[in-house]
Amino acid sequence: SDSNLYRIPTSNEIVLKGHSRVVAALAVDHSGSRVLSGSYDYTVRMYDFQGMNSRLQSFRQLEPFEGHQVRSLSWSPSADRFLCVTGSAQAKIYDRDGLTLGEFVRGDMYIRDLKNTKGHISGLTCGEWHPKEKQTILTSSEDGSLRIWDVNDFKSQKQVVKQKLARPGRVPVSTCAWGPEGKCIIGGIGDGSIQIWNLKPSWGSRPDAYLEKAHTDDITGLKFSSDRQMLLSRSADGTLKELFFTGTSVEKDGDSGSMLCFYDMKKLELVSRVGISPTCSVVRCAWHPKLNQVFATVGDKKEGGTHILYDPSFSERGALVCVSRAPRKKSIDDFEAKPVIHNPHALPLFRDQPSRKRQREKVLKDPLKAHKPDLPVTGPGFGGRVGSTKGSLLTQYLLKEGGMIKETWMEEDPREAILKYADVAAKDPKFIAPAYAETQPEPVFAKSDSEDEE
Repeated sequence: SDSNLYRIPTSNEIVLKGHSRVVAALAVDHSGSRVLSGSYDYTVRMYDFQGMNSRLQSFRQLEPFEGHQVRSLSWSPSADRFLCVTGSAQAKIYDRDGLTLGEFVRGDMYIRDLKNTKGHISGLTCGEWHPKEKQTILTSSEDGSLRIWDVNDFKSQKQVVKQKLARPGRVPVSTCAWGPEGKCIIGGIGDGSIQIWNLKPSWGSRPDAYLEKAHTDDITGLKFSSDRQMLLSRSADGTLKELFFTGTSVEKDGDSGSMLCFYDMKKLELVSRVGISPTCSVVRCAWHPKLNQVFATVGDKKEGGTHILYDPSFSERGALVCVSRAPRKKSIDDFEAKPVIHNPHALPLFRDQPSRKRQREKVLKDPLKAHKPDLPVTGPGFGGRVGSTKGSLLTQYLLKEGGMIKETWMEEDPREAILKYADVAAKDPKFIAPAYAETQPEPVFAKSDSEDEE
């Protein structure tokens, strides 16, 4: 195939998952062993090819700034540290293992002239570590400036660069990059222009090169070609200026998904095209020279991931390392000694005396001590009591079943039962009546009024 003439590694693919929204930032270190992906779910995930198995899980997750999207990530030249740029005004520096080393100061938003502020005053858009110098980084922001920082001094930037505008106002710098060898800086400006400043002693803000209408919309990416002769730019206006490989978005009404498109540099012809995702747009892409593997980040409002394309015949290490290393299956010979746990405080010697409150609660639960009446029993019964029978005790139940107890009260009318004794009581009063016989007055009962009854 044509793509193999150009040795484009597209035969195999793995996906680094884990993000819940679009992945907008990507950085692969120079040796190709560690990958950073930053997402609009506010987190950065760190992947290590050497330590990963085919489950492809990240070994660390960071949230640089709560509630701020991660927009750009960049490794230092020696890959011992990395720069993280979020939608906040402060960039952060982390070490290789994801520990925070510091964050740059925020400027005073009430100072009108950006030259006099110590840092950016609104959200960052992009950032890149100097290709050669270990301590220098570049950031761009929505406040309309680019700044160069020394990573050993988080308190103030070394240089503020303001863009040249056709009319006064504040236009964001949407992306930035270092030129070859770090001799110049390039800014993609919100008005569609590309501006380049050479680094020289006592330089001002006037750009050395100014491409006024490079694009008609936000510039989303700037890169120099590997031979350093050509500047590549990508924009939201849908065009690519002199580029050999880029990612595309999913169009709302279109029938195709997102793709990676590879172009011939000299003829600017489409050489190869690879479909990446039917529903998610490609945001960042990188072709790693050492690994010869292509990285593309994708996502939407629900998920995000990093697709890695490689070809076992001419890609090296990277994805190949962890795909061959499938998760180990447990063997029947695996043995783990169960530890013996000693807990001296469980011995009766160390036991606390129960508290008063506990004792009270215990007494309340004990029906005898709490003088709690027996609850009705349903079902076959327990504890000598029968549930579903009319009698309450087992002996009563048995006697009744044997016909030895006649329980008349169940069938009898209570009023009649009492009136049985009325005559007896009148003739031979036993207890209360004789004691009061001499002192009690005659009982007088109300005469029934016919009116009342009516």
